[in-house]
Amino acid sequence: MNAKHNLSNAIEQDIATGILIPGERLDEMSLAVRYGVSRTPVREALHLLATSGFIELRPRRGAIVADVGPERLFAMFEVMGELEAFCGRLAARRLTQGSSLELIACHEACRNAQGDTDAYYGLNELFHQKLYETSGNPFLAEQCLALQKRLRPYRRLQLQAPNRMRESFAEH
Repeated sequence: MNAKHNLSNAIEQDIATGILIPGERLDEMSLAVRYGVSRTPVREALHLLATSGFIELRPRRGAIVADVGPERLFAMFEVMGELEAFCGRLAARRLTQGSSLELIACHEACRNAQGDTDAYYGLNELFHQKLYETSGNPFLAEQCLALQKRLRPYRRLQLQAPNRMRESFAEH
């Protein structure tokens, strides 16, 4: 992964954990110092984050952290759940022996990662991506990937809740 994506992931995580709060102005120079990079990768990361809705770029005000309130976050998770259920229904109809083995391998990898939040998170994301692909609907997969990316830091945070990893695995 390149530096721009690593930086955007770090800023995403700071937004999700409340280090950078909704409405906060994001000064390029301050971010460059904070993350130990020049302003150019900061500017690129901010543009990347703006396309995914994490921040808003406002004329003459610069970048600010988008305000994703609890109601909107709940709505986003609700839509993600339905999109993933649709992927699951389509995948069940279009499953091949190869894709079945790949899904099972992803699922078992998640089982083996129980107790390790970071490992489970990455493997769970791969499981879901394989499910999207197995749906056989490229447009649906594209929409799921976009929303998955938007929810990434919140999904990671969710796994910190007691029993959430076990519940996530059972949902597969």
